[in-house]
Amino acid sequence: MRKLRIRKRSILLWIIALVFVASVGASFYFFHVAQIREEKSFINNKPRPKDSSLYTYEQSFDQLTKETRWMTNQGLKQDAWYVPAATETNKTAIVVHGFTSAKEDMKPYAWMFHELGYNVLMPDNMSHGDSEGQIIGYGWNDRLNIVKWAQLLVEENSDSQITLFGVSMGGASVMMASGEENLPKQVVNIIEDCGYSSVWDELKYQAKAMYNLPAFPILYEVSAVSKVRAGFSYGQASCVNQLKNNTRPILFIHGSEDYFVPTSMVSKNYRATKGYKDLYIAKGAAHAKSFESDPKTYIETISAFLQKN
Repeated sequence: MRKLRIRKRSILLWIIALVFVASVGASFYFFHVAQIREEKSFINNKPRPKDSSLYTYEQSFDQLTKETRWMTNQGLKQDAWYVPAATETNKTAIVVHGFTSAKEDMKPYAWMFHELGYNVLMPDNMSHGDSEGQIIGYGWNDRLNIVKWAQLLVEENSDSQITLFGVSMGGASVMMASGEENLPKQVVNIIEDCGYSSVWDELKYQAKAMYNLPAFPILYEVSAVSKVRAGFSYGQASCVNQLKNNTRPILFIHGSEDYFVPTSMVSKNYRATKGYKDLYIAKGAAHAKSFESDPKTYIETISAFLQKN
């Protein structure tokens, strides 16, 4: 009987050990999927089709004069395009792209701001495009680059009036930047399109949607890996918490049919901010498709917000 109990205990310990090893291995795998720089099979980064309503804006942007700018922040060289306005102005929009995207994908948005009379700065986020880095920061590390880009603009022109604009992860990035004390006062307003409420909320949603996995224990483990490898945990990287410190006017945009970053997340972000706020829900629009689904209303909504703020 005693030998049988010892044997059962030994088997149980082996099972626990195997489950632990499998769990740790899975956490490193999912960290790689989520945060290591590489092509992601679940993200469509194909060129914008010619029948897209934004294709003509993209082509128009290609006719503009642009210059490449560089800076070093967080130990990594960061790249951006700068497009001067047609007429000299103090107004500049910093236009921030999404997950596994790049500044090139923001051409229609940059063209929109150019048409509205703005200079446009289009950075590549850390570990994207021509910027250095191998670990994706989901906006949390990128927020510090946005602050630095804004500071550099102010060094050039202390009378700058800066708008932060971002789509998806870029939207999260500008919301996360909003709560930083050293964000220059010359940042006068913010526009975010389909950003998530926190990295934890988004990856918890994706774990269920893509893999049918609960948050416990995998997401907790992956978050711990991120804390070691990327410098932040998923709960720490929160737009909601950052927006609680924001007093700048902000326009929230989200598609009503967004099933990648659920539309419900915009409500959390909207409630959190302290400053003037406005909300545009694009009827029938999927993730990051609010502009494409109705360009006229999208531009009019942003133009009215900018004129008011």
